[in-house]
Amino acid sequence: MTGDPNQAGSAPRFRDRAARPMNGPAVVPPYPSRVDLHAHSRRSDGVLEPRALVDAAAAVGVRVLALADHDTLAGVRELCGPGGGEAAGLPLELVPAVEINSVAAGIDGLWEGELHILGLGVDPADERFEAALERQRRSRETRFAMMIARLRELGMPIDEGARALKTEPGSSLGRPQIARLLVAAGHAPSVDAAMRELLARGKPAYIARQGLGPREAISAIRAAGGLPALAHFADAPTRRDLIAQLMSAGLGGLEVHYRHFDAETVAEMAGLAAVLRLVPTGGSDYHGDGETYAQAHATLFVPDEDAAALISALGRAAPQAVAGPERAGAA
Repeated sequence: MTGDPNQAGSAPRFRDRAARPMNGPAVVPPYPSRVDLHAHSRRSDGVLEPRALVDAAAAVGVRVLALADHDTLAGVRELCGPGGGEAAGLPLELVPAVEINSVAAGIDGLWEGELHILGLGVDPADERFEAALERQRRSRETRFAMMIARLRELGMPIDEGARALKTEPGSSLGRPQIARLLVAAGHAPSVDAAMRELLARGKPAYIARQGLGPREAISAIRAAGGLPALAHFADAPTRRDLIAQLMSAGLGGLEVHYRHFDAETVAEMAGLAAVLRLVPTGGSDYHGDGETYAQAHATLFVPDEDAAALISALGRAAPQAVAGPERAGAA
C-alpha cells in the first residue's frame, strides 16, 4: 500500500487533544478570520515552508499570524532575521511563538500525559530560551530515533525515508514526520491512522517524551518576554484546580477559539478565560496533513479582539489590522 502523505481530503482528527467529545454544533465564523495565533511550518511538524505558510494565510485574509513551531523559533528567524525583529516585506503581522509539549508527570487524566504550552510573543534573540529549546530538540531527536528503531522491530521499517528526511538547522522532529514516512512506505493508509494506531500513547511504536514540565515551560516563556497560554485543552472548565496551579506558575492565556472545538466548548472556554482573567487566544493548529491552509481557514474563527488582547498583554501596540472597530467581511 502506498500513498501521498500530503494528499488533499478530510482533515485528520487526531489533533483533538481533549478527553471530552466534540459532538455539538460547529462554530460558524461570523466573518472571515483575520487572526491565527497557532500554526506550524516545516521547521517542526508542518508541511509548508515558513514563507509559504505566511503567504497562504495572507491569501485568505489573515492579518495576524503566530508561527508556533514545536520547540523552535527557526522559522521566525528565517522570516524576521536572527534577532526576530519586525520583518519587512511580509504581507501580515507575524507574532514570534513556540509550542512546548510539556511533560506533565504526576497529573492524571491528560492526553498522553502532556500539557501543550504556547509561548506567544517570545523574544527570538533570548539566548537562555534558545538554550532551553535546543535541549528540547535534542530530546526529540533521541525519541525520534527510538521510535524508528521500534518500528523496524515491528516489521515496518522507515529507515531509508528517515535518512532522506531533510531538515533545516534548528528544526525540530516529531511524530507527524514519522507518520508521513509510514504512509509513504505503505505501512499506514493515512497520517491520522498512523498517529492513532501506531504512534499514540499505549500503541506499539510509542515512546514516552522527555523534557520540560509545565511550570518550567511557563517560566521559560515568561523569562523570554512571552505570554504562556494553555493550548487546545477543552477539559479546562472541569479542571479548575489544575488551571489554578498553572496560573500560580505564570500561565497568562487560554486557547479559547481552537478550530476543532465545537460551539459549546468555545463558549465554556471563553467564560472560564473571562472569570480567571486569562487572555483568550485561538488558532488553527494548522499542520497541513490532508488539507490546505485555505480549507483550514474556512472553519477557523478567532476574533480580532484575541489578537488585540494578546498584544496589549505583551505591552505592545496592537496591529492596525485588528486595532479598529471595523472588520473586513463583518456582518
